[in-house]
Amino acid sequence: TEETQNKDYKMRTRKSDKPSNLSTNWWIFDFGFSNYNDESNYVNAASNGFVASGINKDDFKLRAGKSRNVNIWFFMQRLNIAKHVVNLKYGMGLELNNYSFENRKLVFAKNPTVISEGTTEFNKVKLAADYLTVPIMLNFNFTPRRKNGFGISGGISAGYMYSSRYKTKDGGDVNKLKNDFDLERFKLSYIGEITLGPVRLYGSYALKNMWEKGLDIKPYNFGFRFSNW
Repeated sequence: TEETQNKDYKMRTRKSDKPSNLSTNWWIFDFGFSNYNDESNYVNAASNGFVASGINKDDFKLRAGKSRNVNIWFFMQRLNIAKHVVNLKYGMGLELNNYSFENRKLVFAKNPTVISEGTTEFNKVKLAADYLTVPIMLNFNFTPRRKNGFGISGGISAGYMYSSRYKTKDGGDVNKLKNDFDLERFKLSYIGEITLGPVRLYGSYALKNMWEKGLDIKPYNFGFRFSNW
């Protein structure tokens, strides 16, 4: 009968609206800004020869808006834990960090690492550090049946630095010096995410110093996330 068909249609529709217990989001992009909390003792760093005499905290100040963070996540998965409201969220991708210095005379030398101030004022001076990263978060999705809903996520990420370089630009000339500069290879960070309808925000804060020695700097990132959920 028509009534039975309508009931059957409604039941199928209701069933199809139910979110999947495991969903995958491919190719997520983040665009944001990099910065750090600098608690270095520059007197000790100079006495150890890691920085030249006279280099101080002001020399490591970053240019606002020019120090950028771009993340490319190959995938992220969301696993239902409780009624699709509480989920486990994890993935894998690349974190690309560019630290642009206000002091455009800053010079990085390698083997051994020595940071000093040169005589040439470049148009740009940057330190870049790129990581292969695995994030894992506990996700609270307050509107599980909506595509652009509301939710928050929090957890940790573990990254391995696979590339780092010092880059200068002087007019049309661009020079790159590839080295680890005694940066810490492994990076652990607190991470978070906020979903406000179609707008998604992310942030991260490193648990420990980004340098193996010499300086005491903890990096953090924040910005916009472009993803399906």
